[in-house]
Amino acid sequence: MAKRPGQKEKTPRQAMPEQPADVRKHNFEEVPTGYTIELAQAEASRCLQCKKPSCVAGCPVSVDIPGFISLITMGDFTGAIRNLWSKNALPAVCGRVCPQEIQCEGRCILARKGEAVAVGNLERFAADYERAYGSGALPPKAPATGKRVAVVGSGPSGLTVAGDLIAKGHEVTILEAFHKPGGVLVYGIPEFRLPKEIVAQEVNFLERQGVNLECNQVVGRTMTLDELFEQNFDAVYLGVGAGLPRFMNIPGENLIGILSANEYLTRANLMKAYKYPEVDTPIPIGKSVCVLGAGNVAMDAARTAMRLGADNVRIVYRRSEDEMPARKAEIHHAREEGIEFHLLTNPINYIGDEIGRLTGMECLKMELGEPDESGRRRPVPIEGSAFLIACDLVIVAVGSGANPLLTQSTPDLTLNQWGYISADPETGKTTKRGVWAGGDIVTGAATVILAMGAGRKAADSIHDYLTWGW
Repeated sequence: MAKRPGQKEKTPRQAMPEQPADVRKHNFEEVPTGYTIELAQAEASRCLQCKKPSCVAGCPVSVDIPGFISLITMGDFTGAIRNLWSKNALPAVCGRVCPQEIQCEGRCILARKGEAVAVGNLERFAADYERAYGSGALPPKAPATGKRVAVVGSGPSGLTVAGDLIAKGHEVTILEAFHKPGGVLVYGIPEFRLPKEIVAQEVNFLERQGVNLECNQVVGRTMTLDELFEQNFDAVYLGVGAGLPRFMNIPGENLIGILSANEYLTRANLMKAYKYPEVDTPIPIGKSVCVLGAGNVAMDAARTAMRLGADNVRIVYRRSEDEMPARKAEIHHAREEGIEFHLLTNPINYIGDEIGRLTGMECLKMELGEPDESGRRRPVPIEGSAFLIACDLVIVAVGSGANPLLTQSTPDLTLNQWGYISADPETGKTTKRGVWAGGDIVTGAATVILAMGAGRKAADSIHDYLTWGW
């Protein structure tokens, strides 16, 4: 007999075990330590197995959430990961960094009167269990089609396209500009939130299926898109992200001690500055650090600065907490680790000493007015509220722009007014025949899972094109 909804909610949501805040703030090891089998099955048992699961509708890649959770409940962990792989090439990544609270878990029926099923934690469990105890068997693959696809960029959208198309029988080559694959997953997200070993193993999983990987290939400089077609690629997918640093253009921005979150996190993550002196990558170590912005990137930068030895770290954000775009889990972890939040505060001027080094930041207090085009209430300065924050390092995490390296060398690729590639939102098709694009280079900076969703749509469209034509 089916259980009534109220019966399942009697089992509380199972908390994810994690390092204590006073310990983890001094190391770069992963904060959550993962579910045990017992915790995973207890959490999985909370799922109501809805006939019309709204959680699936909230997932950009349409994971069969009740299906894989049911398999965990039954102890079929191999079946659970195979179910996930059918829709998601990167379950270990998504389980760690997706904003589940506004996607799948946000749609969970249990969330209406209690706590949603911990979909992300369960997805991570299935992926981690397979990595630790699985047979290593690969998912099925269609017969070879003889068609060749170049995927430019190895971030989440590019890896999704590669995984989908290799499964459909096409030959796939990923061209990555950096010396390591993973895109924003390796240069943007810190070790304590997404270990690089996890990304490397997800990439290796694709390579074992037959995906070719070529690093140090800066398409737009080392080769053009037209040259890729001359090399007999039948289609090209552009997933180059939006990694152009963005600053605020306020006085004093050229002082020593002010840098973009892009550079700061790339040095710390991809170039492993956090392992200094074992790895000799220079990175500024501030004692009094301010991070401008309140998204996931800002939280990552602030928590990295704390771990690198700062005495105090402040998040400076011009809106209130309700408007902060970061995941709730990241905000919670940052607060636990001692990060201070200076909200409704906007920097207007940097102060430096006689040799050009940052010593402080002049700010204004703000109040919220009417909503702007983003739907968030517009911050309005309070007259006469200027004050000074002493600091020796500012990390600017207020967004990023479209990298122009590739687009400048491709004149027949239409861009929008912000420099992002114009592409059909349902297919990823660009204005250049045989070329698709998706992820941040189309939408601007967004989440990992939204980039993967764009990759899924583009892969289906590319497959149709390789089968039936443009």
